[in-house]
Amino acid sequence: MFKLLSEQNKGYLFALLATIGFANVYIFSKAAMNQISLAQFWFYWFAIGFVLTGTFNWINGSFRLLKKLKFREYRPFFILGFLEIATTVTFFLSIRTIPDPSVTSFLGNMFVVFLVLLGVIMLKEKFTLIESIGVIITIGGAFAVGYKGGSSFREFFIPGTGLVLINTFLAAFTSICAKRTIHKFNPSLVNFNRTFFLFLFSTIFFISSGKELAIPFSALKNIVAGAILGPFLGILFVYYSFKHIEASRSSVIQGLKGLFVLVGTFIYFGIFPSNIQLAGGLLSIIGVLTMTISKARLERRYKKPKTLKI
Repeated sequence: MFKLLSEQNKGYLFALLATIGFANVYIFSKAAMNQISLAQFWFYWFAIGFVLTGTFNWINGSFRLLKKLKFREYRPFFILGFLEIATTVTFFLSIRTIPDPSVTSFLGNMFVVFLVLLGVIMLKEKFTLIESIGVIITIGGAFAVGYKGGSSFREFFIPGTGLVLINTFLAAFTSICAKRTIHKFNPSLVNFNRTFFLFLFSTIFFISSGKELAIPFSALKNIVAGAILGPFLGILFVYYSFKHIEASRSSVIQGLKGLFVLVGTFIYFGIFPSNIQLAGGLLSIIGVLTMTISKARLERRYKKPKTLKI
């Protein structure tokens, strides 16, 4: 049946599967962190990611490419590795702090805002009027999601909002840095580099915390499910979507991630955001779609669409 699909539909299918995979990261990681400490969670989560990506790279022969690199060519791996540690740590801290994963996901749409703005500043990318409208819509939606009200600035937004903003900025900055260098390397090798640095960090953090290795089996099940769906299959599906369709089209599908997190959170935890948070979340998704669709049209206008060979 899969062979009967057109190249474009295959790309959209992989993008949809990647979106569902990433959405489940919010659900399963939240469920696991409700039961165990951060040190235990990070150790098991990144250990599984490290083993899966390492095995995949070993099977497809990507590690052989490392022998061809000169010493100075390893520098981007170190830079991206440390950036990934800062980005991923703040990501999971925000999920742990905010009770509703769908709220975290809605606030996370600020990533696209930072990505667009940093792309203009660092990569000299074009910035259209439609994109600027999308930025304003997304910021307005995020403000509605995070708004709490209060007499002081600390009480103005819900706890964890600042962590999400730091995380989305770091994630956007890391993506820009990766965009400047990833064309030189195999994408799956870059993904392994990410999990290697995260596993190294989590191991050091776990040993220094003095926590026990034993965790409840229910927490382990959630970690295994989340680590396989997100850091491994999710990223893999993104790369394969790039093989069949251009990245901008794949990003449009991934912009719907918040809706899958919303449904998953309600099914798994039985919680739902407030009316204003839901309205703000939907508004932020509209803003993200506005920006990504505008970017897709701009790319098709100025250059021939390219797909990624894997």
